Amino acid sequence: MATPKIRVLLAEDQTMLRGALAALLSLEPDITVVAEATNGNEALKLIQQHAPDIVVTDIEMPQRTGLELAAALNEAESKSRVIILTTFARPGYLRRALDAGARGYLLKERPASELAEAIRKVHAGLRAIDPTLAAEAWAADPDPLSDRERQILQRAGDGRSSAEIATDLHLSEGTVRNYLSEAIAKLGATNRTDAARIARSKGWL
Repeated sequence: MATPKIRVLLAEDQTMLRGALAALLSLEPDITVVAEATNGNEALKLIQQHAPDIVVTDIEMPQRTGLELAAALNEAESKSRVIILTTFARPGYLRRALDAGARGYLLKERPASELAEAIRKVHAGLRAIDPTLAAEAWAADPDPLSDRERQILQRAGDGRSSAEIATDLHLSEGTVRNYLSEAIAKLGATNRTDAARIARSKGWL
């Protein structure tokens, strides 16, 4: 009796890269790609439909980030285990990914064979973390931002006004300004743009 293949869902908004990953993984005898998603919300729906063993997701995606996707699956106690595949070689992102429940964190620059091996390790109940990045992560400064401060600062860094952020998050403008002031103070920044720059450089946004 043949051993069941490891069922994988790919969540990646870059079509060419997603297709390449699917093609490479299809060459592995024990892995099958059961679904592909172009954004975080689509990924969540497909995970509910297909119940994959492993979800390989980028961090930056439309509608819902890979970190938000991992957190949603963790909160729902999903059996699908998440591997983050990203270009972000920053300790802050790794710590946020692990806090969100991800079981793997790999960089896109690594050989494709490492992704297949990571899928096998995570499926077996282990973690698959880039070793160099892992060492840096535990030595890095802890993220001082709250989830709400991060949401607001990210939007401010994208050039959105306090009024626009308030409408988007269903808050008052005064509340948005208070959160921004707190974030600026925590980061020792001079203004909201500087605060967003610092947070992004640390991998906190």
